[in-house]
Amino acid sequence: MAGVRGFWVRAALVLSLLVPVWFAAAALGTKYGVIDWRFGLGVMTLKFGPLLLVGALGFAVIGLLLALVVAPRRGRLIAMMAVLIPAAGLGYALYLKKSVADIPPIHDVSTDLVDPPGFSQAVVDARGKVSGGNALDLLTATIPPSPNFPAYGGKAVREVHAEAYGDLKSTVSDVSPNDIFQIVLDAAKAQGWAITKSDAAAGVIEAQSQSFWFGFIDDIAIRIRPLSDGTGSVIDVRSVSRVGLSDLGMNARRVRAFQTDLNTRLNEAATG
Repeated sequence: MAGVRGFWVRAALVLSLLVPVWFAAAALGTKYGVIDWRFGLGVMTLKFGPLLLVGALGFAVIGLLLALVVAPRRGRLIAMMAVLIPAAGLGYALYLKKSVADIPPIHDVSTDLVDPPGFSQAVVDARGKVSGGNALDLLTATIPPSPNFPAYGGKAVREVHAEAYGDLKSTVSDVSPNDIFQIVLDAAKAQGWAITKSDAAAGVIEAQSQSFWFGFIDDIAIRIRPLSDGTGSVIDVRSVSRVGLSDLGMNARRVRAFQTDLNTRLNEAATG
């Protein structure tokens, strides 16, 4: 029986150590184009990931019980390590599931829901090359039925956006578009975004933000226009994920962070 215990405990540790390897392979394989994002995220991570975590945890718990019961009682530390790894993964997965339940399943966020900033043809073409990617259809899109978001199926994205992110509004300043452009550009660079277009004459800035693990790209458009009375500027921001139904609230957080930084810079410029 002691031999069985030793084998089981070691096997449980190996299986538990394979758990982070599995998730890293899914993420980095997607990021570097080895596997399609729908397989890396949808199949490896969301479909089989939880099963792997539960299986590894169950296997490890049995190993821990054997280490505690079978004489001579050895391998308890290894068994505990084997339990902790998948347990931590499951805890994080449950935390994410709870967080997602409170976030609307949208991936296109704008400070202007009537006339959202558009994107250049280069961005449109790049997004078009992504298999199963998201369209730039904020004004007309509806949320598809999903067992993960049963309350949102069929609702207009623009209506859900207005309810969830009603605080996102255009930034209005008394600084002219020409004078404010560099301030806006500096605020965009400060977010760590990769600036892909900067046209002061057109009042347009485009950028990208890439996630670390999966390498998912979100496209950002900033538009600067003069106020109707010609006394200042209105700045609008749009952030759109290339893939995935829900962005887990990332685009809204990104827009808020940018606007907070921009307002700070505008206040400093006004008082400096």
